[in-house]
Amino acid sequence: MFSIEYATLENKHYVCEGENLSESEFELKVRDKRCYILRHDEKIIGVMVYNLIFDFIPFLTLFYVTDPHKGKGFGTKAIRHWENEMRSLGHKMIMVSCEVNENAQNFYRKMGYKDMGAIVMGGILPFDQNVLEMFMGKAL
Repeated sequence: MFSIEYATLENKHYVCEGENLSESEFELKVRDKRCYILRHDEKIIGVMVYNLIFDFIPFLTLFYVTDPHKGKGFGTKAIRHWENEMRSLGHKMIMVSCEVNENAQNFYRKMGYKDMGAIVMGGILPFDQNVLEMFMGKAL
């Protein structure tokens, strides 16, 4: 059974491990209910985290489903859940991003997201090399 729940402080190790999310930022995400844990058969299989870009557009900053669970519809269910929640909160638009060499862009396009542009993330720490980050958006 698949479920989506708000993260709790007990999920800190799982969410912060290996990611660019500090423990203090994670605590804020838990407080503001901007971090979700994805579960399948009670096991954590993924995470979604968002911010408000420009202080009013929900922007998914971290989204992943573990490899054994990719391609099984869990990601689609998770994104739909997030979209519905953002709609219920009154938001009219949402945004996501991914590196241009990632297949995630195709996933987002299938879900109705449109290309909005890209920026080069390079030359400034912590980015050791030039990475082209693509931004995509969707009206709700």
